[in-house]
Amino acid sequence: MKRAVLTLMLGSALAGCSMDPKLEMPAAPVPPSWPVGDAYLKANEAALPTVTYQEIFRDPRLQKLIETALANNRDLRIAAANIAAARAQYRIQRADRLPELDAGAGATVSHGSSTGAATAGSSGTRTSFSGDLSIPAFELDLFGRVASLTRAEQDRWFATEAAARATRLTLIGDIASAWLNHAADASLLKIAQDTAANAERSVKLTDLRLKGGIAPRTDLAQAQQTLASAQSDVASQTTAVAQDVNALRLLVGAEIDPTLLSPAIEEAAPTVAELPAGVDSGVLLRRPDVVQAEYTLRAANAEIGAARAALFPRISLTGLLGFASDALTGLFSGNGFHWSGGASGSYPIFNAGAGRAGVQASEAQRDAALATYEKSIQTAFREVADALARRGTIDDQLKADTANLAAAQDNYRLSEARYRGGIDNFLANLVAQRSYYTAQRGLVNTRLVEATNLVTLYRTLGGDSLLTATANGPQPVAPAP
Repeated sequence: MKRAVLTLMLGSALAGCSMDPKLEMPAAPVPPSWPVGDAYLKANEAALPTVTYQEIFRDPRLQKLIETALANNRDLRIAAANIAAARAQYRIQRADRLPELDAGAGATVSHGSSTGAATAGSSGTRTSFSGDLSIPAFELDLFGRVASLTRAEQDRWFATEAAARATRLTLIGDIASAWLNHAADASLLKIAQDTAANAERSVKLTDLRLKGGIAPRTDLAQAQQTLASAQSDVASQTTAVAQDVNALRLLVGAEIDPTLLSPAIEEAAPTVAELPAGVDSGVLLRRPDVVQAEYTLRAANAEIGAARAALFPRISLTGLLGFASDALTGLFSGNGFHWSGGASGSYPIFNAGAGRAGVQASEAQRDAALATYEKSIQTAFREVADALARRGTIDDQLKADTANLAAAQDNYRLSEARYRGGIDNFLANLVAQRSYYTAQRGLVNTRLVEATNLVTLYRTLGGDSLLTATANGPQPVAPAP
């Protein structure tokens, strides 16, 4: 029995061997700083600060929607279930590093008779009892095969957790974008309603002028055309506002309180705060999708170690400690004790190269994971660079659109006065009205782009401290000795 215990201890000591290749993380395949030029803002010299979504999305109504979504969104529930499944799978794999211990007990009753020359006959009942503790075949992990598989499952667990954080980050950005889209559509609806009301007054005025003989019939037809077009836009924008509410309802996972919606983009856009970008593009390495790709790469690297270890012999131990007796009272006596132990080894003599092919397959999967990791960094860099390019020019566009609206409004006011005074014809007034309508819609869209650009920067930089508290992965369960 002492030899069996010593053998188990020796096997556990040797199990620290690992055949995982050393993983050299590649340098980030992107420039060390963001692009510069006319389209980009001058980069801040400080690294990107850690923020929370409450610091970026400052409107209490939007914060309330985000809080509700984090509690109710079904995608987050799926992500949480995936984390639990990955953690359980890791624990299942980790259990292979410790011997399994089984216990058993039993009792047997037998009855029989015998006939011999010396006796006329005899019969009797015999009862026997037994109990044992056994160790089924336990692999001594001399070459680290089981340890490598355990590390692979652990890294997959970490990757799943990073994927869940990416889901949360995307959800917050989607809710903010949907909330802003609703505000913009509400503004466009108000513009369409005001334009339809003005067009209706123009139709009445032109009809009176036609009846008075001072306006041609074409003026009335043009006024009616403008009114119909505005009414069509009112119907279209009413549909868009309703669909925005439906989109928010799906994202939040609950009914939407109308008081949590903003009635205009002019009110909603200023509540989204600026988020400094920082020079160092290394901040991308903390994005949840990049972290997920890194852990997937580490899992693939551990699989190589397991495939290499599979080329070497496997040694298994078994053991049995038991008691047997014809009487229950004597079950644990010295005469009833017995034990046994054994070891076995196996080595594939010929498998047509399947073992080496397994190593090559694992290496190919590692190379694919490495390329995926590098591409995820490059994609993240492109997304942030695009957002910075938009951020660098949006102020100029907003200033130009504001000036255009002021000029169009003034032109429309003067043109309408000249038409009412009989100085200009209706066509000039109609052109001015359409220009004013277009300028209003353009400014609303630019304000929406400005606000959603800040949302995009928040999401692409991935710097929410509430969602990156476990940026290095969840704390692993202590490894088996």
